[in-house]
Amino acid sequence: MNLTTTKLLNSGARMPIFGLGVFRSKDGEETYNAVRWALDAGYRHIDTAAVYGNEASVGRAIHDSGIPRDQLWITTKLWNNEIRAHNEEAAFAESLKKLGTDYVDLYLVHWPVREEEGYLRVWEKMEQFNKEGRARSIGVSNYHVHHLESLLRIANVVPAVDQVECHPELTQVELADFCAAHGIAFEPWSPLGAGKLLSDPVLARIAEKYGKTTAQVILRWDIQRGFINIPKSVHKERIESNTQVFDFALSDEDMQSIFALNKNARVGTDPETFSF
Repeated sequence: MNLTTTKLLNSGARMPIFGLGVFRSKDGEETYNAVRWALDAGYRHIDTAAVYGNEASVGRAIHDSGIPRDQLWITTKLWNNEIRAHNEEAAFAESLKKLGTDYVDLYLVHWPVREEEGYLRVWEKMEQFNKEGRARSIGVSNYHVHHLESLLRIANVVPAVDQVECHPELTQVELADFCAAHGIAFEPWSPLGAGKLLSDPVLARIAEKYGKTTAQVILRWDIQRGFINIPKSVHKERIESNTQVFDFALSDEDMQSIFALNKNARVGTDPETFSF
């Protein structure tokens, strides 16, 4: 297992299990450099979103890397206001233009906007993008079990991925089990708890035992749960360090010690109460 290891999705596509997230990465030099450093380090999976405002920098970095498009995995996301405005087609076209590609490997509905605003209705449009080949796989982000249950009742295409907040203080066991039972790949965002977990004493003790950093221990925990990893960083040394997770394995005891840190505590917004 290494940076090029993939997970077979229900769409038939093989998604690299490790990638770079660029949430809150500034457009321009910061995002451009982060993506170039990641690609130079062997990453082949970049996760962005329209609302991040940095798709153009991602696209420029990918272009300048010279890596053939078919060797890369690009994910982006459809923003809430575009769903509410029935503006999905133009929004998707704009994302493709900024990224400099005629397709994305994965297109996600970013948040489950209320049903009267379209979190179920939009799926028909997502299926259209998929059928046209412009979105090779389609999925969702921030969908809880009840959102997925409602979607599965009307969907012709089962979401390939659900990307949600998940880390040792929010282990998401019920949601992860539901996704696994329905063939939906599970992809944590903010896997390091926005950095707040990096000084946790339990994680620090486990990290010392393996000669690893706390970040590497958390990412390894995700890998052993069968998840897809997209840690965010704009620092070259951390981008490289985050990849050093394939040369050790956590014991069952240490896995359970990390699960025991769960507080059902979020660092991001709750999909049940978001207002944007």
